[in-house]
Amino acid sequence: MARKDVKVYKFYDLKDSKLVRLRRTCPRCGEGVFLAEHPDRRACGKCGYTEFK
Repeated sequence: MARKDVKVYKFYDLKDSKLVRLRRTCPRCGEGVFLAEHPDRRACGKCGYTEFK
């Protein structure tokens, strides 16, 4: 099955000609794996790491 196209502009923004990450990265998986934003928690889809708000 083919992966969905991911819109990169949801995760990064340009401020003063520098790339700024808009979402937190997973502390277990490292750079490049973002935590999904839910109303009551942040979760990693790769390893299952969860932070409750």
